[in-house]
Parts: sequence; C-alpha cells; structure tokens
Amino acid sequence: MNSNELRKHFLDFFESKGHRIVPSSSLLPTDPSVLFTTAGMQQFSPYLAGEKDVVSDFGNRHLASCQKCFRTDDIEEVGDDTHHTFFEMLGNWSIGQDESGYFKEGAIDYALEFLESIGLDKSRMHITVFGGNNVIPKDEEAIDLWKKRGINSIKECGFKDNFWGPVAETGPCGPCSEIHYDRGESFGCGRSDCGPNCDYCKRYVEIWNLVFMQYFKNKAGEYELLNQTNIDTGIGFERLLSILQGKNSAYETDLFSDVISKIGKGDKVACRIIADHIRGIVFLVDAGVIPSNTGQGYILRRLIRRTIRYGKMIELQGDFWDPLIKLTIEKYKDVYKEIERKETYEIVKKEAEKFSLTLDRGLKIINSIKGDISGKEAFDIYQSYGFPLEMIKEELSKKNIKLNEDEFYDELKKHQELSRAGAEKKFGGGSNPYLHTATHLLHSALRKVLGESVRQMGSDINDERLRFDFSFERKLTPEEIKAVEDLVNLKIKEGLVLKKEVMPLSEALSSGALSFFKERYPEEVSVWTIYDKDNGEIFSKEICGGEHIDNVSKLESFKIIKEESSSRGVRRIKAICQGKYTI
Repeated sequence: MNSNELRKHFLDFFESKGHRIVPSSSLLPTDPSVLFTTAGMQQFSPYLAGEKDVVSDFGNRHLASCQKCFRTDDIEEVGDDTHHTFFEMLGNWSIGQDESGYFKEGAIDYALEFLESIGLDKSRMHITVFGGNNVIPKDEEAIDLWKKRGINSIKECGFKDNFWGPVAETGPCGPCSEIHYDRGESFGCGRSDCGPNCDYCKRYVEIWNLVFMQYFKNKAGEYELLNQTNIDTGIGFERLLSILQGKNSAYETDLFSDVISKIGKGDKVACRIIADHIRGIVFLVDAGVIPSNTGQGYILRRLIRRTIRYGKMIELQGDFWDPLIKLTIEKYKDVYKEIERKETYEIVKKEAEKFSLTLDRGLKIINSIKGDISGKEAFDIYQSYGFPLEMIKEELSKKNIKLNEDEFYDELKKHQELSRAGAEKKFGGGSNPYLHTATHLLHSALRKVLGESVRQMGSDINDERLRFDFSFERKLTPEEIKAVEDLVNLKIKEGLVLKKEVMPLSEALSSGALSFFKERYPEEVSVWTIYDKDNGEIFSKEICGGEHIDNVSKLESFKIIKEESSSRGVRRIKAICQGKYTI
C-alpha cells in the first residue's frame, strides 16, 4: 500500500462509519500563541472544550481528517529514523455524546477494525493504558474492553506516558490507550523486559493514541468528571506507512524515495535532512510563509540554510534544490493541489544567494586555521556563520585539525541558558516603571513608522536609560529615527493614559494585545493599554508582566541617543527620558 492509498483508505473507512471528513487546516493556526499547527486536534480545540457547537458547524459530532503538521522542537534531530519537521496526522474524533455518540468502546473497535483492514496482525499489537495514581483511578474500563477483544499484552503505565492534557493549566484531559506494534525480534534488544516504551530498542512502535477526555482539571488542580466526554485520536501517518511497507524509517518509503534517489550520493543522514527540509520548505511557502529573522519566517530561513549547508557537505552542485522541490510537489500535488507554486523556487534561490556569501566567509575562516582549535572557537564559527558542527569537523578533518567537542557543547549550553534568561527578562518589566512605559511607546512608534513586521526582541532598563532590541533588517535612516522620536514625544505631550486589565491569555490574544513570549505566559495575564482618554483611541496594547505609570506625560520628553546593530536582523535603540521621575 503506497502513501496515497493509505491516506485515502483511512478517510474512506471513517466516512463509511458516519464521520464527516474535514479538510486539513492551514499550517498557520488561527491561535497566535503557537507558531504552527502541530496536531490534528488543534483545529477542533474549541469544540473539544465545549466552547463551540460541533454539530452546528460540521453537521456531525463524528469527524476525521488528515492534518498537515509542523514541529520545530527537534530540527537538530531530523535525519534519524523518526524525526521530521513537516508531517501528517490521521485522526478521528467523537465530540460530546448523544444517542449517536461513541466513547471508549467505539474508539477501540474502530481502531482495531481499521488496523486489521490494512493487514496488521492483532496478535502483534501491544497496548499501554493508564494505571492510575493517588488522584485518578486506573482505567479499568479500557483494560476490560481491550481484553474482551483478544488483546492479551496490556501494560499499565503512569501519568506521564498514558494521561493526556490539559494543554494549559486547566482544561479537558483524560487517560489514553496507546497501540504499539511489534516489528519483530530482529528490531529488539534481546532483554527479557523488552516491551512498549523500551529504552534500549525500537522493536515496539507506537502507531495510534486514543485519548479519552473524561476529566477537567480546574484552577485548584483538582480533576472533575466532564459533562461532555470526547474521543481524540491520532496516528503518525509516516510511522504507520513505514510499518506497512516493511521499512525501518519513513525516509525509506515512497514519500521520500524519489527525492533521496535523485540526491544520489553522500552521507545517509545528510540526504535525509535535505529531503525532509525540502518537503518542509514546500509546505511552508504554500502556507504563505516568507523568510525572515523572526517567527515562522525564521524557521523557513533556517530550513533553507540547513538544506544548502548539507548540500555543500555532500558536494551537490548548482541549484540542486530545484529538481528536489519538483519531485516533492509531484508526490503531494494530487492530495494538496495548492502546493504547486513557482515562488517556492524563487524564494529558495534568493535565500541561497544571500547565504552563500556567509558560507564563503565562514569557509575562509576555517581554512585560515593552522592548528587544533578549542570548542569556543568552533562555537563562534557555528554561531556567526551558521555552520553545523558536522560541517566544521569535516572541513577541519581535511587539514588533520582536531577540535574539542566537549568544550563546544559546553559553549552551546551556556548560550542556551543565556537565551532563556534573556527571554525571561523580555517578559519582565525592569525595575523602573517610567522607562518601562517608554519602551511600550517606543515599540508602538517603531511599528507605526517602520511597519508591523517589527517585533520586540529584548529590552533592558537601568536608572539612566532604556535599551530596546527589535527585528529589522537594516540601519535606520536619520529621518526614520526622528519620526519615531517625534511620535513618542507627541504621545507624551498628548498625555495618554494607561490601564491594566487581568484576563485569560486566550481573551488577551483575541483582543489584539501583542505577545512575543507566549510559551512563558501563565493562564491569566496582565494587558496594558495606552490610550487617549478623550476619544478612546489606542496607541499601544501589550501583554506585559512589568510595572507602569498611569500617564505618559510624566515622561516629559523622549530622546534616542543611539541606534545600532545588536545581531543579524536585530537593531538596538538606546534612549532616555527627561522627566524628573525618570532620572
């Protein structure tokens, strides 16, 4: 069974069982708190939470889909047998219950019937279930249902492995049953205790997760029974396909075989990275993403640059990505007709031309090295020129030069810790509420003068000045600096006032409040609005954890004292205020 046949068979199966087939939603979710769609259930979240009526919107409480997904957490792991950036998820849902609804029994029956319909052997299926804890009882109902259907291998697991959710601090959640498939002894570790979730081998592959949403976690951390129970299931499409085709990895299936064959040479991991990233690039461009230094655009730029780097590593020549893009589009265009876009080629070529200059400079640095180098020196090359460690090692090995990898990873860890600390600082407000209020005015003025693509990248406040980092590709002109400064001073003169509102994060985002460090926000946030009290016109509205003043007139005047580069694609402004409270 090839990939198109498996995808179609899944959707046809659930349509025959009375499910409404819902097209994949965009890779760019409507929820601004996440970069990409990462799971099939994402587009159904309001219905699972009971916030919207599924029957009114879909005409059915039983749904199924094949969802385009994209995850960025494991980009560095891409190339092994299991990790991808873009992937697809198959899923079925039963949202709420009436006389037509189904819960655990129906979900289990459908799962077994479908898996057997594609030729999987029930005797090789192993189930993990929630074994209970001191708060929530063991999922006896699911255990009994699996046993009655002839499944003898059932393993009770803890909260971490077999209890799902909630997504936020509160919300729907519940136990889950995971179906693992035994690929055979040749994949095993030979240990007597080998089984699902084995730490030593990949013999048992999780292929389907059935989530039984029957609880609600409240603000007190207590679990209450839900009035509306839901079924939420998900299958990793690539993983299931690799099992059906008897392959060790999705990279060996028909999804990637043409692209990897076209690459035709080089290290296996490098070929896989290129194939994965080309697919990710095609789907991100289709979703409307363009390369930039922030957010979704940064991920696209990163994929393009990694593709080019690994292409150079295995000595691919010219615009090697063009035929690979074409093959990827050919593979998916019958399913996702909209992906055939000419701009994909143009975007990659333009990025490649820009990046090749950086690569050439980096190679010159490496070629100038005469003796063994420290991990810190290698990290500086990695950080400044975008070289992966493998590429640095390969170039150095040509000259019989060694580097200290332990030191490299120590430097990488330090950098990550500094980045995390910086993100926490960005969310906080600094100790000076006057200058902190000025950063809000500056941020809004920059967006109004330079465009709404400007994003805060960091800030720092001391007793003398504020420092504000923001995304922008070039040096500001004197005219632009003056326009920003004048706009801030105009608002100070107008005496705009501030108000603070505490509200749920979802409400804050839907109200239009700006947010840039969403993963660190609590469930309830403070929203600060700077507005004209006479006409109600809003100048700035941001989610922020800092302290502020009540009227911007107290700042008296605002002066930009320096504008400079902070890092690639990030500019830095230093400014002062002349008010008696700010000095």
